[in-house]
Amino acid sequence: MKFFKIIILFLTLQVSAQQGGMWIPSLLKGMNEDDMQTLGSKLSAKDIYDVNRSSLKDAIGHFNGGCTSEVISKQGLLLTNHHCGYSQIQSHSSLENDYLKDGFWAKSFDEELPNNGLYVEFIVRIEDVTSQVLEGVTKDMTSKEKQAQTDGNSNRIQAATKKEEWQNTKIKSFFKGNQYFLFVTERFNDIRLVGAPPTSIGKFGSDTDNWVWPRHTGDFSIFRIYADKNNRPAAYSKDNVPYKPKHFLPISLDGISEGDFTLVFGFPGTTEEYLPAVAIKEITEQLNPSNIAIREAALKVIDAKMKASDEVRIQYASKQARIANYWKKWIGENTGIKKSNAIAKKKAEEAVFTEALKTKKLEAEYGHILPELKKQYEAFAPIDIRRNNFVEIFVRTNELMSMMFRLSQLEAAATKGEAEFNSARESVQSRIKSVLKDFNTEVDRGVYEAIMPFYTQTIDSSIYNKTAFTNLDSAMAMLEGSPMEVVEKLNKDAAYIFAKPFIMDFYTNIEPDFQNKNTAINALETDYMKALMEVVPNERYYPDANSTLRVTYGQVRGYAPRDAVYYNPVSYLDGVMEKYVPGDYEFDVPQKLQDLYATKDYGRYADKNGKLPVCFLGTNHTTGGNSGSPAIDAEGNLIGLNFDRVWEGTMSDMNYDPEICRNIMVDVRYVLFIIDKYAGAERLIKEIKLVHPKK
Repeated sequence: MKFFKIIILFLTLQVSAQQGGMWIPSLLKGMNEDDMQTLGSKLSAKDIYDVNRSSLKDAIGHFNGGCTSEVISKQGLLLTNHHCGYSQIQSHSSLENDYLKDGFWAKSFDEELPNNGLYVEFIVRIEDVTSQVLEGVTKDMTSKEKQAQTDGNSNRIQAATKKEEWQNTKIKSFFKGNQYFLFVTERFNDIRLVGAPPTSIGKFGSDTDNWVWPRHTGDFSIFRIYADKNNRPAAYSKDNVPYKPKHFLPISLDGISEGDFTLVFGFPGTTEEYLPAVAIKEITEQLNPSNIAIREAALKVIDAKMKASDEVRIQYASKQARIANYWKKWIGENTGIKKSNAIAKKKAEEAVFTEALKTKKLEAEYGHILPELKKQYEAFAPIDIRRNNFVEIFVRTNELMSMMFRLSQLEAAATKGEAEFNSARESVQSRIKSVLKDFNTEVDRGVYEAIMPFYTQTIDSSIYNKTAFTNLDSAMAMLEGSPMEVVEKLNKDAAYIFAKPFIMDFYTNIEPDFQNKNTAINALETDYMKALMEVVPNERYYPDANSTLRVTYGQVRGYAPRDAVYYNPVSYLDGVMEKYVPGDYEFDVPQKLQDLYATKDYGRYADKNGKLPVCFLGTNHTTGGNSGSPAIDAEGNLIGLNFDRVWEGTMSDMNYDPEICRNIMVDVRYVLFIIDKYAGAERLIKEIKLVHPKK
């Protein structure tokens, strides 16, 4: 009986440890370190972040500013998600060499493919510079005056920072401008594609399975960092050599079990954990439904065209994935907010805050904040929705309108002198070339017809027959000449004539109104964050994600999404075959993978039950930007790659709930199996350090 009491006590301690939070890696000593060890970690805070010796942080790279990657060999081999490397895989693909459909595996260093513009950035060190940044800032300053003061202070701090000549600095705000950290970074610009599975593995399940569990996606791709002969960042050169990292992650072959410790280390993009209830209500009841409707209409057109044509499928693969991703995320977010009763919980927290103000006699200083936020958000909602609709239609979803938006900026640059105009012209030319490389007039016309009614009843599809901007040669010809000549030509183009009044209204009315209201709200939320931490000091506060390096820790856990349903935390290759639909663009399975399954030829990558694991769940608090983040075990070894969240838990950006919030990771054994048994890329397996920590 005593033994069972000890077990129950141990499980209680594990559950009571902090779940949720995106923690700054340089500040883990103390409670965070204790929590991690309670959850099963054997790592110290210094094992994770250390500036004096190599640590886990030296293997974690910010992948092209939007994803995370990790170094897994002494020769700079880099692992990230398939969807993070998707645009690079697509850019090297053609009808003759369809790497999206067939996959790509470089057989030697010489066959590894360079990628113009792709970079990976590492954190060298992190320093708290709050007092220096806020020096001279006073309560009676306006928002603009405070911003000018902090900007000036930040510039001086960065200029005085000691660093190597090839290193960079940035200062980022935390806790809504109440704390500031300096980051010293190293950016590598010669990143080459090494390997990628076919889309039928790397994107298996596509839109249907996106954001849901059970998942069976081999979401990984492999790159390599190249450096100059001194192992320093350098532009692409044939003379560059594989980068020798300060640290790389060994890979565990022992797999995972429910309850195992998991640490996800990466660059989460944006969260808003401290929003007031009125803001969450506006987002979920007004803003999200509006955006969902626009993207749903666009996807209906794109999906039909992609199914009908391989050429369109290749052209629009990356675009479709980008549009579909947040369309489905917003739907799940709304579902999770409702299921977790998040708005009511926020109201309860606000009631505690309000009562604490009375107790501490701080009503005069902070009592106005919540009533004023409610008033401001209610006035903000109409312009916020109008602005978002404009951005969805004229910037993100319709490519012809997106080009018109860029061209309006070029026309504005024409009034600022020839030098600025020429600089803007180069940027616009580059953007238009990128758009028209994979542009289909009929697809984009269909999207235009489907989404424009959400913004205006003034619709003219004939502009696609009259504009110069559906063809690269005619588009480039329009941009030749003096600033005056280019502007004159633009204002005679049918598409530009259509779009310009809407764009001018955006700049003249919508954007100024939005910025004024948003600035006032941001100032109030800065005060609210400060007040919360002062008035309710015993709560655990972690800063919102802001694309800086963070640690989130948890355990392998299943969950119950609804009554009488429980999801196990591991999926297997059996599930891939159960979902298999021959010829289907989402659920087709390559013949070789079918053969390996039929013979159960899993090599050393099978689980103890003889089955091949594909994905697993954790309680780690993740968001966009954590895609590609390593899932690390209790001893610092790689066990998986984070790539998604469960649908019911996507609301964790505003309300993390440990009962239903789960992140989804591809099991590294499935990654190794695909590299080894499916692709036969033995040279990569030999390069990786494989370990057995559980033995």
